[in-house]
Amino acid sequence: MTSRILLTGGAGYIGSHTYVALCAAGHEVVILDNFANARRSVPERLEQITGRPVRVITGDVRDGAMLDAAFARHGFDAVVHFAALKAVGESMTRPLDYFDVNVGGLTTVLQAMERAGCRRLVFSSSATVYGVPDETPTPEIAELRAMNPYGQTKIIGEQMLGWLQQADPRWAVGILRYFNPAGAHASALIGEDPRDIPNNLMPYVARVALGALDRIAVFGDDYDTPDGTGVRDYIHVEDLARGHVLSLARLVGSGMGHVVNLGTGRGHSVLEVIAAYQRACNRHLPHVIIDRRAGDVPIYVARADKAAEVLGFRTEKTLDEMCASSWQWVSTAEGLT
Repeated sequence: MTSRILLTGGAGYIGSHTYVALCAAGHEVVILDNFANARRSVPERLEQITGRPVRVITGDVRDGAMLDAAFARHGFDAVVHFAALKAVGESMTRPLDYFDVNVGGLTTVLQAMERAGCRRLVFSSSATVYGVPDETPTPEIAELRAMNPYGQTKIIGEQMLGWLQQADPRWAVGILRYFNPAGAHASALIGEDPRDIPNNLMPYVARVALGALDRIAVFGDDYDTPDGTGVRDYIHVEDLARGHVLSLARLVGSGMGHVVNLGTGRGHSVLEVIAAYQRACNRHLPHVIIDRRAGDVPIYVARADKAAEVLGFRTEKTLDEMCASSWQWVSTAEGLT
């Protein structure tokens, strides 16, 4: 069933891949992005991938009048909401900005949706809502704990959406808690493109593979894991994008909301990621073991069975495929060169 979708933050890393997946599923999609953390060239690249014109609204999700005009013009059936600030470390130094954009922006979007009578929303959440979990693999029923302002904004967003659905059963919301997105589109036209030194492991490894950084810092090798380094659940961004399409289909088809993890259910250590990336780029990647970081946990892996049960979602791509697609992306003129 074709729907008209507003994709907020649709020029970003996960948003752009979801745009491609939604178009492939037959939906009509309009991107809304202020390009604060996305390249202006992304819509042109998306046009090359999809073979169709890309409709873009340049604007901010905190602008209610702009949102009202967009809903009046396009008559959206649903919203997929990515637009947010997302750097954990930065949120510690800029908490007001994070609450303004992530909570204020979501509130403004929901108010505009309510005015337009559009009550289907897929919400980009995060495994950071679990803080340091008591159980791994971590289920959706785990206690929510904020360890930083970014995580707190996602918890508040989820709570707001829960209360909204309780107050008005006409609303149906899909809350998707991502674990560790990685990789790039098979075309190598879009991928993860951090502006500064990356906080996440794979783009950092990619910078070392390119020669932009000297070595990979591994924070601790004395955890209770198979090789002593931290273990995380990495999910290919194309699999993640497909999860949004399935979430939307569930909302439209059943009118019922859901909260699910999106991960593989399998963890990979830091050293496993480095080894896989070495295979992808066919070069040695030097690394150095340094002290643990405060707050890091040994293992962070999704319990993934609920997504399979509720959405029919199962990941398809391996760690080697994540690394190979990342390397193809960053080593071309379209990537981090």
